[in-house]
This record gives sequence, C-alpha cells and structure tokens, in this order.
Amino acid sequence: MPHKLAVITVVYENYTVLQDFLKSLEKQNNKNFTLFVVDLSKNKKSIKATPFETIIISGLNKGYAHGINIGLKKASESGIHFFCILNNDTYFEKDFIDMSMRSLLDHSSSIIGGKIYYAPGYEYHKDRYSKQDLGKVFWYAGGSIDWNHALTPHRGVDEVDRGQYDKVEETGFVNGALMLLDKSAIDKLGYWDETYFLYFEDSDFCIRAKRMGIKLIYDPRIILWHKNSQSTGGPGSKIHEKYQRINRLRFGIKYAPLKTKLHLIKQWLLRQ
Repeated sequence: MPHKLAVITVVYENYTVLQDFLKSLEKQNNKNFTLFVVDLSKNKKSIKATPFETIIISGLNKGYAHGINIGLKKASESGIHFFCILNNDTYFEKDFIDMSMRSLLDHSSSIIGGKIYYAPGYEYHKDRYSKQDLGKVFWYAGGSIDWNHALTPHRGVDEVDRGQYDKVEETGFVNGALMLLDKSAIDKLGYWDETYFLYFEDSDFCIRAKRMGIKLIYDPRIILWHKNSQSTGGPGSKIHEKYQRINRLRFGIKYAPLKTKLHLIKQWLLRQ
C-alpha cells in the first residue's frame, strides 16, 4: 500500500463541524487516502456516506488521546504507514493530501505541522482585520515551549500572512490540530499519553519526540483553515477551560523546571 495516507479524526457529539471537513476531502486531487473516524460520542449519530474510503470506529469517551491512539492502531493494522492526525473543525484546499504526502516523504521519521489560519469569522480579535485579511490570519505557524509558564505558544498567532513564515524549518512544537508522522516515528516513540483526557497531549508527544531525537518540522506548503475549538464548544467553554487548566498542571509537573512547577501548584491551590 505505497504512499497511502491515513487521515485520523475524533468525533465527540458535534457532528455539524464535519460538513466542511468532509467536503474538503471529497475535493482532493490525490484520492490515495483512507479516513478513519473515531466516534467517542455518547449519543452517536450516523455519518453521511462519503465517495472515498471511510472507516468509522465506535468507542467509549476515554479522552482525545485515546481516540487518536485507536485511529493510529487501526490504520497501522490496515497496512498504512503514513498518518495525518487532523481536527475535524477544519477545511483545506484540493492539494492537501498531495502536500501532506510530499512532506512526509521529504521528512521521514519526523513529526510535521503546517500553516494553519483561522477560518474567516473565527479570529480571536474579530475587529482587528480588514475584509481582505480574513482567511489569512495565522492561528499556527510553528510553535515553541514556554517553560516559565508551561505553555506552548504558537508563532505568528493573530498576525496576517505577509509571507513571513514561508520557510520549511524545525520548530519547537507541533499542534495536534494537524500532525503528520509515519510508522517509523510511532515505532520509535509510541502513542499519545492517554492520561491527558483533553489538551496538552500533543505538547507531551512533542517533548517526548524531541528527547528521542525525532525532529519537529513546520512545513508551510500544508495549509489548513481552523474553526478554533469548535469541536469542544469554542474558546472559553467550560470543557475548554477545565481541561486546559488540569492538563497544563499535569504537563508542567511532568516536564517544567522546579520554579515553574511550584508556581503552577500554588496557582492550582489558590483556585480550589
């Protein structure tokens, strides 16, 4: 099954976000992919038939990392060696699969992220941009680890794309909204840590990868538009805030310098 790509996404309750996502996959020039949908919803609904190969896997809601791991293992069992972990509150152009495969072949045994814009109307600072800027506002253009605060800030976030981040290069953090990797990386690194129910599982995965000598790559040839956090109720939702806080603490305690660990524990205790 040479150069076939497994596109892996996790669904929890919010089926409406799938419409643009599935339409984007329908339009792909390169049809050599299989979509693996891991449905962790309590109230499961049917997902519309697609003109491309789709495998739907039902599971219990044991967290996002658990869902991703189910998808990775199923794809690997199916004989596919190239993986694209992808949020379904996204859409993309018809060359997305082509660009993803090209990058995977260029950067074997790496973890790869792409250029991610806010979908028009989903920007955090909605009044900051002119009409012609919409669709060109960065959500992610590479990332880093801020060890003073145990956070993973995105490079370029809220900036308009003027060509300032058009270079393929190593980066400090790849966001799990779009993460490409091959089987050799999984064989070396293993799967996502399922103790993170939601959020920071991608941060943990990247730290482990770097410590094992696996490169993290930003490739701006791979382009995505993101309806920010719509799969979890939007920024500031109770789910979003709850798990961001819990798993920032978990991530920090596991990896951050002692000073940051003490600060995080103090913050946590003060909010109890």
